[in-house]
Amino acid sequence: MLNQLTFSELTARIVQREISARAVLQACLDRLTQVDGQIHAFISHDAADARAQADRLDAEVARGVGLDRPLLGMVIGLKDVFAVQDQPLHCGSKILGNFISPYDATVVTKLKAAGAVVFGRLNMDEFAMGSSTETSAFGLTRNPWDLTRIPGGSSGGSAAAVAAGEVIAALGSDTGGSIRQPAAFCGCVGLKPTYGRVSRYGLVAFASSLDQVGPFTRNVQDAATLLKVISGPDPRDATSVDQPVPDYLQALDGDLQGLRIGLPREFQIPGLDAEVKSAVDQAIQQLQSLGARVEEISLPHADYAAATYYIIAPAEASANLARFDGIRYGMRAEGNDPLELYCNTRGQGFGAEVKRRIILGTYVLSSGYYDAYYLRAQKVRTLIRQDFLQAFERVDAIVTPTTPTAAFKIGEKSSDPLQMYLSDAFTISCNLAGICGISVPCGFTRSPRLPIGLQLLGKPFGEATLLKIAHAYEQSTSWHKVRPPLAAGGGADGTGDGRSC
Repeated sequence: MLNQLTFSELTARIVQREISARAVLQACLDRLTQVDGQIHAFISHDAADARAQADRLDAEVARGVGLDRPLLGMVIGLKDVFAVQDQPLHCGSKILGNFISPYDATVVTKLKAAGAVVFGRLNMDEFAMGSSTETSAFGLTRNPWDLTRIPGGSSGGSAAAVAAGEVIAALGSDTGGSIRQPAAFCGCVGLKPTYGRVSRYGLVAFASSLDQVGPFTRNVQDAATLLKVISGPDPRDATSVDQPVPDYLQALDGDLQGLRIGLPREFQIPGLDAEVKSAVDQAIQQLQSLGARVEEISLPHADYAAATYYIIAPAEASANLARFDGIRYGMRAEGNDPLELYCNTRGQGFGAEVKRRIILGTYVLSSGYYDAYYLRAQKVRTLIRQDFLQAFERVDAIVTPTTPTAAFKIGEKSSDPLQMYLSDAFTISCNLAGICGISVPCGFTRSPRLPIGLQLLGKPFGEATLLKIAHAYEQSTSWHKVRPPLAAGGGADGTGDGRSC
């Protein structure tokens, strides 16, 4: 099926006119019709606009124009946090009402220039606050491997859509693991680039010093291709860094001889599931068989990462979300005076998790508590980053599980925020340190059969090394070829076996 092929396979066939961009899009639309009623990866989609994009590309191919574009005809889904001109933008929340974006995010502009068909608004936790896509105002998304389980979050819709074959690839945002964690839960590749590698212009902010844009794909080569397209400095984003963008595909040579990989002793936590640990241990042995040298390292301040994150991220969120007030744009709940209007709008427009984080963030920034909480958290953040930089003087990459467990049941942790927050235990440090990370499939639990993710962390702007290691591992195993039973035509009720297709 066309919707299951890789970038290189599809673009080569489009250039040779064996297939059309319209045919690739139609394959994705057919899959969406078949499965999205069950998984609800999409909040909305504009099929007419997508067909118009595909038809323009086919007309250009017929004239011999732009045949070298790396994403020619690729259907790329977008988390509902990116601005796309003339398309709705909700951030998974009611508070934006019927808002239509007046411009394209920088990454969207780059996707279109590279020949992609930009398609759909993918479900997410409200304002990217959550780890399960259960806080969306538009309903939860289900995991294609088991419809009784969550797909991860906050980019759960993006991961589920890629895993189920509804799009060829997708973009998400990662603030504390929101690309890598759902990628692990849904059995696809998720890459969080170094902070500043990809422009955040047109990305609705959750926590501005932590957010970063990255791809979801079915294999590492496609992730490398997509990362190159979206990377680079942007004069409209002061946090983007003017660093050269390598040709990431050239790094995928399979040679791991002499590479040093670190195992942080602090990440051997009590809550680590035995099957997850076993799969990651086997993956580490596989990396060693490919020539990598593995050694234990220490990240002394790792134990403080979750506490630090849940001070800094809510503090930044409380400032960023102050703009949603019912006066400038979005929904408005009237009141007798401006204060009542403001309170009514935010009270009705925001969900419980967003309110919780705004209140927490406002508290830690308040007079008398700023020094005790926010300032101290920023100091610990600096220590966490220093730990990583010192570790990278000894090793080229760090390997951990992506998540402590496989995907959990819908509703299992929604009543206990602290347990939900701990599902990001292995991913949060990466964002605090501003480094890069990738999750790749490395196995399955036995019953039910659920994906397990292997996380690789790299030094700042070290994405090429991460992709090199991840690709070598991927090509030496078959985990990335296994598709969920839903995508293969089964019921995805937790009883079917995934199969290669």
